[in-house]
Amino acid sequence: MIFKTLSDWLDNSPRAIFLWVTAACVGMLAFGQYLQHSLGIDPCPMCIVQRYATVLVAIFAALAGATGKRSMHVGGGFLMLLSAGFGAYVAARQSWLQWYPPEVVSCGRDFYGMIETFPLQRAIPMIFKGSGDCSKVDWMFLGGSIANWTFLCFSGFALLAALLIARRLRQSTVS
Repeated sequence: MIFKTLSDWLDNSPRAIFLWVTAACVGMLAFGQYLQHSLGIDPCPMCIVQRYATVLVAIFAALAGATGKRSMHVGGGFLMLLSAGFGAYVAARQSWLQWYPPEVVSCGRDFYGMIETFPLQRAIPMIFKGSGDCSKVDWMFLGGSIANWTFLCFSGFALLAALLIARRLRQSTVS
């Protein structure tokens, strides 16, 4: 029953699924901004990369959801799958670093250390690379860190994209 409902939803509402993924990505990005600006949790370089991957997933999902063309759903789904897969890889790597922290932190510098140590023309690009330690766990929810939850979200997006691609390709061969 559940699989029948899911397959019907994938077949009949791909645009809605893409738009829900877009909304979820926007929510993730907004929550990241809340953690950074309201709670003062500085993102590390891996967090910044995950944000870029989230933006890419949102863009590709929004573009695919904006049209009813099957080819755009397949293409957008494929790009979404690649972006989500990359984001899941980075989040998994960060989770690994959090579970097994290295003896020497080599992930990033803190903001003030960059400003004090480097000239402004070198410090500004470093700021956009993030600061903080990638192996440090600053926030947890239900026993999972931000990287753990982001990995689950990216994995869910990748699974949805793969299912949508498969269903849309199957529909095009049946038609």
